Amino acid sequence: MDWTDEVKDRISRKNQILFAKDSEFLQDLTQLIEKQTRRAVVLWALEFAGETVRELNARYPNEDRPVLSLMQTREWAAGRIKMPEAKQAILGTHAFAKEITSSEDIALCHAVGHACGTVHTKGHAIGYPIYELTAIIRRHGISDCREPVEKRMEQYIERMLYWEENEKTCERPWASFMLKD
Repeated sequence: MDWTDEVKDRISRKNQILFAKDSEFLQDLTQLIEKQTRRAVVLWALEFAGETVRELNARYPNEDRPVLSLMQTREWAAGRIKMPEAKQAILGTHAFAKEITSSEDIALCHAVGHACGTVHTKGHAIGYPIYELTAIIRRHGISDCREPVEKRMEQYIERMLYWEENEKTCERPWASFMLKD
C-alpha cells in the first residue's frame, strides 16, 4: 500500500494526525532511531525542532512558548535544569496548539513538543515526523504533498545518519542521565 493511501484513509476518518507510529512509511526511520544513542537522537530531534520553532516564531512573533520549550529542553539535556521545569515549557507549547486554528501550525506545535520530549525518552522522537509530516500535508494538500513529504523523510534519515557519525564530536555539555546508553 502506498503511504498516501494510509493518509487518505486517515483524512476520510477525520483524524487530526495523518501518520500512525506503526506506519509503513515511517519504519525505516523508526528502526534507524532505535539503534542510535540517546544523545544522537536528541541532537537530531532538537535540530529539527529548531527549524520548526523558527517557522512558528515567524508566524507568531509575540508567542514565546515554542522558543521557551526548546531553550528549556536544551538546558535540561545539559543538566542545568530539572525535568519538571522543562516539562512545563513543553506543555506550554502543546497548550499553544490548542489556542490556534491553523491545522498546520497545530501539528507543528505538537512536533516541537515531541522533539523536546525526546530528552526524556527516545520513544518521543518519532512523534516529531508524525506531526511535521502531517503539517506538510496540511500545507500542500493530499494531491500535492508527495514530493515534499518524501523529501522531508530523506532529510530525517540523512540527518540521523549524520548524528550517528558525529554525536561524539559534538562539544556540548550533557546531563549525567544523558550519558547512559
